Amino acid sequence: MKNNNKADISLKRVVIKSILLFILLNFLFIFLRDIPYGKISLYNIVIPGRDRLPFGETPLESFNLTMSNLDAMISSHKISADKKTEDDYRIIIIGDSSIWGFIQKPENTLTGLLEKKINFQCRGKNIEVFNLGYPSQSVLKDLLILNEIKPYTPNLVVWFITLESLISKEQLNIPLVKNNPLILNKVIHDYQLNYPPSTINLLDYTIIGQKRKLADVIRLQFYGALWAGSGIDQVYPENYTPAQRDFDLDYSYKNILVNQLQGNDLAIDVVQRTVSGFPNTEFMIINEPILISAGKNSDIRYNFYYPRWAYDGYRSIVKSVFERSKMNYFDFWNLVPESEFTNSAIHLTSLGEQILADKTETLIKNLCDTLE
Repeated sequence: MKNNNKADISLKRVVIKSILLFILLNFLFIFLRDIPYGKISLYNIVIPGRDRLPFGETPLESFNLTMSNLDAMISSHKISADKKTEDDYRIIIIGDSSIWGFIQKPENTLTGLLEKKINFQCRGKNIEVFNLGYPSQSVLKDLLILNEIKPYTPNLVVWFITLESLISKEQLNIPLVKNNPLILNKVIHDYQLNYPPSTINLLDYTIIGQKRKLADVIRLQFYGALWAGSGIDQVYPENYTPAQRDFDLDYSYKNILVNQLQGNDLAIDVVQRTVSGFPNTEFMIINEPILISAGKNSDIRYNFYYPRWAYDGYRSIVKSVFERSKMNYFDFWNLVPESEFTNSAIHLTSLGEQILADKTETLIKNLCDTLE
């Protein structure tokens, strides 16, 4: 009986010590919050780097997943393996889901087409093109990504924007922005952005608080092996619901009064401060193509996203601001015919991607000619 009591006491001590040790380690993990564990990756070592940033809502079908660890996202991308030399001219293509390439295989996205089309050098250097688009509409989200790849020294950033990506009051509501408060606060400080710093909850940086992010980093490695073997990185539906062409009699947009869109409604300063923060990088800012409907009430709305008054006002404002700033700004809003959009007013068919790639290649060629 005494031996059993001793065994029970010893077991209880082990359990109590284990619990206390876990609690201690759980909270000590807070002090490791600046350590970029997401950079520990099998990609570009055992697994090839991905052509685009990881994103996917059905991982078992797409061999991909949506996550918020920017270090892991960049580490999984082929840009993190590519060792730039003095003979390389590096071009970053960035923007929303239309640039990432919904319903398009990597080789048929804008970036994939540019990689195949570009057969010239820029300033005597070989051109490399990387797709850093990501499926959410926010220039602040784009800045977080650009800031992360700054060490990879891009020579040119081709940045696709639209009205949805510039709405000031929505910049902090994007999941990738909200879920990276430490990075966000550093970016706000470094680029002197007019946004309040995000509140940091230290409990979010315990092991328990980070368990989802830690699990996602591990899962990304697993899905990377499946992706490398299959080439599948998203679900490619044979059928999809086409983008809306007919609309209700609706002038509304973001609770902004009709014909009252103002410059301070737009996060143009994020674009300007980003450009200033990359003094050794050229920028092209491009207003991306949108679906221009010819359907019911199309005299009121261009598409699901935009009433005409809001979008026309946006185009006028950004053109004026960027011209004053002497930025390389180009407006492709009506470049692609209505028929060449898929399931969204910004997602393009293969032909639409070709049209956009032809025009973008010309701009890059003209820029490179002026840089010689």
